[in-house]
Amino acid sequence: MLHGEKILASQLSHVESKGYDFAPPFKIMTIHLYLIGVMWRHGESLDSVSNPREHAMESLHKMLLKTGMSNKNAAKRVALLKDLSRGEESSETLAVAAGYEAKQDDNSLDMIFDEYRDETRVSGALWRFYSRGKKFMLLGGGGAGFLALFFSTIYSPSGSLMAALTMGLLAAALVVVPTFIIGALIYRVKFKK
Repeated sequence: MLHGEKILASQLSHVESKGYDFAPPFKIMTIHLYLIGVMWRHGESLDSVSNPREHAMESLHKMLLKTGMSNKNAAKRVALLKDLSRGEESSETLAVAAGYEAKQDDNSLDMIFDEYRDETRVSGALWRFYSRGKKFMLLGGGGAGFLALFFSTIYSPSGSLMAALTMGLLAAALVVVPTFIIGALIYRVKFKK
């Protein structure tokens, strides 16, 4: 675990200086996969380790617990990473393979991120667009629904409660549905490039 942290610290300074703009989940998963490769290679040099790859997974689990992640979430993350670490035809993914070959200050983590630099699916801009769209749909839809409910009860006090709720739902849908459609179209256009 200490070896993985040492290698990662030497690599992260290079990555931060490049100013990559990736989606946070992609960046974190790539770093974790890289760490699996680093700790796997180091585990092969230890005599007490019978399965170095599993030892790397256990070490990553301990690292995640050390950062404050709950045991349940850390176990889920490690299980997901175990699935993601194998590519097509049971070969290792780029991040695991680069981590396995990594040496101190060799910019191997930069090489991984350079491979994905022009990939729209992992872009930080797309991630921010998605996050803002979710907030807009939630707050805008809720606000429109509340205003419609409020005004329908003020201007039509003799109306039924069901009519007022229907107006609120329709107003919320008039905000949420077009926002979703516009977001889906932008997302599709970005992937068609």
